[in-house]
Amino acid sequence: LNPAYAGSHDYWTSTLSYRNQWVRFDGAPETMIAAVDGPIPEKNMGLGFILLHDRIGVSRQNSAIANYSYQLKLNENNKLAFGINAGVSQYSADLTKLTVWDQDQVFEKDLSGRFIPRAGLGLYYFSKRYYAGLSVPTLLGYQEDYSFSIDLSKSSFLRRHYLLTGGYVFDLKHDFKLKPSVLLKYVENTPLQADFNMSIVYKDMIWLGSSFRTGDACVFLVEYQPNKHFRIAYAYDLSFSKMRNYSDGSHEIMLGIDFGKDLVKVKTPRYF
Repeated sequence: LNPAYAGSHDYWTSTLSYRNQWVRFDGAPETMIAAVDGPIPEKNMGLGFILLHDRIGVSRQNSAIANYSYQLKLNENNKLAFGINAGVSQYSADLTKLTVWDQDQVFEKDLSGRFIPRAGLGLYYFSKRYYAGLSVPTLLGYQEDYSFSIDLSKSSFLRRHYLLTGGYVFDLKHDFKLKPSVLLKYVENTPLQADFNMSIVYKDMIWLGSSFRTGDACVFLVEYQPNKHFRIAYAYDLSFSKMRNYSDGSHEIMLGIDFGKDLVKVKTPRYF
């Protein structure tokens, strides 16, 4: 979501995730992501790398993205990070597998090997207890059969997504913590969408949470962190749009592995 997030921990962290959306719906999206990020010691910088495979209907996307961030230490507890990303996406589509009523030469052969270089940027303000971020993950991109332009809609079929995030962690009694957060998403010519999230954390090990996504779904999640190195989580989306008549919801699983020489020194866990 935000390249400025790279290296915001004191150690390296990695994530593997798989999302199966709209189960029982023909051609429903499937997404797999492998990501790693961490700090460059004593340089106030962070690096991150992402591999993504996304499939929906007859189309597929493979992406490789590198993130870079530079952090300014505003005071003892707060930092402001500036981030950029750069990468490439490969798109393909099995158009010949589609059922076509009106014959069109566009559907007479498959699309393969369409490469689109892309770049984005972001800001990320954070401390041990709260964070806020603003980002445009794909600010620029270029597709060879389009004209080159800083207007993304003229240089590719991609569109800019504007993302605003924020959250806070509150201490409660008896080893409980409460973490509310919000994610606002805007794309031109579409309604503004918001995720309102709430998680309860017990002994920094067990997370139980829910999310309300406007116009779309309710999400329920659980995460277990048995030690400083491993995290595993599961989320279930229950749609309340018309899609609920055709699917059994969406499932997502995540495995996280944290590593690095400074990991054992961390006394205050990170909640985001």
